[in-house]
Amino acid sequence: MHTLTDRLRFPEGPIAMGDGSVIVVEIARGTVTRVQPDGTLETVATPGAGPNGAALGPDGRIYVCNNGGFSWHETDGILAPGNTPEDYSGGRIEAIDPDSGEIEVLYTECDGNPLKGPNDLVFDDAGGFWFTDNGKRYGRTMDRGGILYAKADGSHIEEHFFPFEHPNGVGLSPDGTILYFTETVTGRCFKAALEAPGKPADSFGAFDQSALLYGAPGMQLFDSLAVDSAGNVCIGTIINGGITVISPAGELVEHVPLPDPFVTNICFGGPDLTTAYATLSGTGKLVSFEWPRPGLRLHHQ
Repeated sequence: MHTLTDRLRFPEGPIAMGDGSVIVVEIARGTVTRVQPDGTLETVATPGAGPNGAALGPDGRIYVCNNGGFSWHETDGILAPGNTPEDYSGGRIEAIDPDSGEIEVLYTECDGNPLKGPNDLVFDDAGGFWFTDNGKRYGRTMDRGGILYAKADGSHIEEHFFPFEHPNGVGLSPDGTILYFTETVTGRCFKAALEAPGKPADSFGAFDQSALLYGAPGMQLFDSLAVDSAGNVCIGTIINGGITVISPAGELVEHVPLPDPFVTNICFGGPDLTTAYATLSGTGKLVSFEWPRPGLRLHHQ
């Protein structure tokens, strides 16, 4: 494992760029940051609040799920997100020009319901994207979340799956016919067949057993995910810090341990996509290591 940097403030949403750099969000700093191969940090944009998931879109902009902000707690050198802060600014989907840093807000609501805590997103080959809304927590109460689909030009947004408990990571199978998404607190990963871009074959709820791909045993929380070229779902895992790898058949392939209780995201880069980049968010690190299989090249990567 190689540590590119340990100077980030709760990084997530890594994007492996063609020049060898990796773009991440720093949720606690409110920035989108480029990490050069030598560890140099460059601020791409400062959307503020809580930039969370990120992905390259069809127009070359960086699309960001902004959760509106967290309160923060630091214990024994580990930074962790908490409940909704007093300066919570609302959830939204933003598009950022990587050259100028200009920010456009695309979506703040769906059918009159405000976006509460957008978390992660993935583009399909039609130029639209799926994203999760994790909701927010308010002490003794919390929001229920959902999984939505939207167009990159800001013209259409639709909720397809609701309610779920803190939906977080989201990804597509290599052929684009299966949507995967995780629930954080339950340690579950779900699958949904798609009949067309943005169109599920069936709708289901959180208690539909046929929709469950995998449920983690013990105290394991699931964060964001990426799919590799074999179709395995590679999930950032909290508490049991590492990457949990699940086959398309729902079997545990392996757990890759990493030295942080908040391993939140993974992406693939390098010439042959066998370099894995993971965000060790609690300790503010971006690390790289060899992956045994090529990753799946994302649309617009």
